[in-house]
Parts: sequence; C-alpha cells; structure tokens
Amino acid sequence: MQEARTRHVIVETPAQLAAALNPGERLFGLDLGEKTIGIALCDVMLTVATPLETIAKRRFAIDSDVLVGLVKKHGVGGLVIGLPLNMNGSEGPSAQSARAFARNFAAKHPLPILFWDERLSTAAVTRTLIEADVSRAKRKHVVDKMAAAYILQGVLDLLARQAADASPSA
Repeated sequence: MQEARTRHVIVETPAQLAAALNPGERLFGLDLGEKTIGIALCDVMLTVATPLETIAKRRFAIDSDVLVGLVKKHGVGGLVIGLPLNMNGSEGPSAQSARAFARNFAAKHPLPILFWDERLSTAAVTRTLIEADVSRAKRKHVVDKMAAAYILQGVLDLLARQAADASPSA
C-alpha cells in the first residue's frame, strides 16, 4: 500500500510541485479575479494547459466546494495560482488576497500549491483574442480561463525545459 504524501504545503518551484504529484495526477491553473476564478487543466503528462471553465466568485466556502469537486472530478494533485505582482515585483492587495485564498483552500483541501507570477497574463490573452477578432462579449466569457491556461502553461514549459536540460545529450 502506497503511503499518502503530505499535501498541505506551499511549494517554491515547479519541480517541487511536480515531485509532489502522484502518478496520473494533473494540475489546475487558477486565475483569481475579483469577480471570477478562471480554471485551466493540464494533461497527465504535464505538457499542455487547456482552459476549463470560469466560475463566478461568491463566498469562499461555496467557491472552495466547487473547486474541490472539480479537483476530484479531474484527478488534480496540485494547484498553480497566479500571483498578481505589481510591475516592480512587489506584492499589493491582490497578491495578498491570492495568498489568503491559497492558505484557506489548503486548510480545507490540502494540495501542493505553487504561486506563479501572472503579470501581464490577462493582457497577453486579451491581445491574442483581439488579434483573433473575438468580440468583446465573447472575450469577457473566456479571458479568465484562458489567463489561467497561460499561467499554467508557463509552469509546464519551465518543467519541460528543465527536463530537457537534465537529459543526457544524444
């Protein structure tokens, strides 16, 4: 019988997050906005992030119950939470709110959590949608989950680069 890993932890690096996963577990990327939570999911190989859904924020208890249900449904073993830093790298109220959300969520459903710098993620996604000629109304419905995918993909890309750097040259 496999011993359960300790999950209630904020990890510092993507490698630590990946190491904390059990085989076959996936990651969620979360973009925590004031009114919504964008959610993205990666594949079991930890290579591709896909926008999953956007949930309207209500009370933390309700939001966390929805997230726990999605975690169980999709076999998620860890979270990547976008950390909205100021342009100078300092943490303002939004970053403090993201950290509080993570602490509260970990107390309810312990999973390893990685914070990831999300500066300009929403701007990058919005620019891409505008270039693709997506209407403002449609952008409003997809931008948060796409920003979550952008955040999660950044972590997955770093993991892939680190794996390539660690593999012996051919």
